[in-house]
Amino acid sequence: MLTTVGPDGTDGSPRGDDGPVVRQLDARTLAMPDWRGNNRMDSLRNIVRDGRVSLMFMVPGSQNVMRVNGTAEVTVAGDMVARFDDKGRKPRSVILIQIAEVYPQCARAVMRSRLWDAGDESADLPTIGEMVAEIDAGFDAEAYDLDWPKRAKTSLW
Repeated sequence: MLTTVGPDGTDGSPRGDDGPVVRQLDARTLAMPDWRGNNRMDSLRNIVRDGRVSLMFMVPGSQNVMRVNGTAEVTVAGDMVARFDDKGRKPRSVILIQIAEVYPQCARAVMRSRLWDAGDESADLPTIGEMVAEIDAGFDAEAYDLDWPKRAKTSLW
């Protein structure tokens, strides 16, 4: 999870990757690729305005959570973007994070929530399509939800 600070408050954005989410450049610097997402660019806009960021690292199956606070900048430098080449795909930019502090988060909330337990607690939750349809009466929730698995697979990167 990447949290940034903007003119209207904070913004949290989930980040994930097939493997490590960041690369350590040196003892105080992390690099995080900006892979394709929903194209809102809130985090990038906020970093340009106010470089304060927080990261929360969670790994499926682990109760351990690590937190990092620091400042960030966005780069589109070719050499930095090229470091994240994945079968010819490259991120559009890279977020460079200067670490101010690192600390573990107490695991109790993860344990209490049974976050990683397989279960059907989410079976009664509305779908994303249904939630958007609540906001936009003309939105076709069923079509959106039916098409999502195919759309996600072809647009993942």
